[in-house]
Amino acid sequence: MSAYGPDCDLVTLDRRAGCCGEIVLRQRGERLEIIANGCFLMDTSDGRSERALVDAAQAVLSAHTAGCGATPPSVLIGGLGVGFSLAHAAADSRWGRVVVVEREQAIIDWHQHGPLARISAAALADPRVVLLHADLLEHLRTTTERYHALCLDIDNGPGWTVTESNQNLYSRDGLAACRARLHPGGVLAVWSASPSPAFAEALRGAGFVAVRTEEIPVARGVPDVIHIALRGE
Repeated sequence: MSAYGPDCDLVTLDRRAGCCGEIVLRQRGERLEIIANGCFLMDTSDGRSERALVDAAQAVLSAHTAGCGATPPSVLIGGLGVGFSLAHAAADSRWGRVVVVEREQAIIDWHQHGPLARISAAALADPRVVLLHADLLEHLRTTTERYHALCLDIDNGPGWTVTESNQNLYSRDGLAACRARLHPGGVLAVWSASPSPAFAEALRGAGFVAVRTEEIPVARGVPDVIHIALRGE
């Protein structure tokens, strides 16, 4: 999730007032970019770390029993973005129910009726997939559904949020809401542009166990990371 390249071939495809600031879809050559509240969020140039986010959760579930028994594990993806995480989860038959929570209607529209459909159309047509237009933290606090995995990618990391209100997700109360929505033995995976020892400690303080950070090499720059933690029994 890093912006690069000259602006000479940059085209703005859509610009709207979002729920927490301006939301913009841009095209640079073949690459599509999302800018949220003036902050570069992600583009379609790579996607390996977004796919790795889902794979990391699946790997943990495969190695540990998450209370799903014979039922395929369910996953909640926080943040639709450019759709890489969703498409990757839907392409994996090991997942059962796949719920995606996205607060920006513009991003949903770009997937359902716009250029990002090239990434997500097949996934959104999958009967296992449910797309919710909602604030992620509000959904975690109000739903009664439990998941076997939460894969969250709504910011550039716990210390680099798109909006100030997103900091609530990484607070003690926000992490408590995450933990409450997981089955015992379920996994929380959080994408970040850089490691955050403070967030790792916050996860432990919120009652998560087996907390670790996994590096994901990217084409340019320092590796992305995934913070991984388990809800204990």
